[in-house]
Amino acid sequence: MLQQIVSHTPLYVWTILAFLVYRGILAARSRETAVRKLFIIPAVMLGLAMEDIGRKFGADLAVWAAWAAATGAMMLAVCTLSRARVAAGTMPDHVRLAGSWTPLALMLALFCTKYAVSIALAIQPGLGRDTMFAVLASTLFGIANGYFLGRLARDVGAWRRLPQAVVAVRTA
Repeated sequence: MLQQIVSHTPLYVWTILAFLVYRGILAARSRETAVRKLFIIPAVMLGLAMEDIGRKFGADLAVWAAWAAATGAMMLAVCTLSRARVAAGTMPDHVRLAGSWTPLALMLALFCTKYAVSIALAIQPGLGRDTMFAVLASTLFGIANGYFLGRLARDVGAWRRLPQAVVAVRTA
């Protein structure tokens, strides 16, 4: 059965997985990057989750409320309980980022959740109308989205609070 599932998986799914692994490995290393690149993974993860929720579960208010609550709670937790990982970069609009394996783990968790939900719905299409299943899947998506969005908000906020000498270079 596993062979059937993998062989019927579209090629674009493996391309997305490769991209996520690549970005996750990059995130594990300390590096300097443009501030605008901080938005890539949160945007990709948000798009993947929202597209999946909308396509698989529709406009069910409970599903979207679960996603929004999980996203908001995790964003708040990340913004308030973790510290920024940015320092001034050597060029305007760049920051030095501390590396972490957490983004790779969460990207893979979100990918696996999306893949597992797709498999479950392919095997039992009626699950798409099961509110508990839809709420659980949406909550898991929301947790991952909240982490990435919270980290983005925390890092952009820290970047904006960098010393004035760096701000002057950044805005010149």
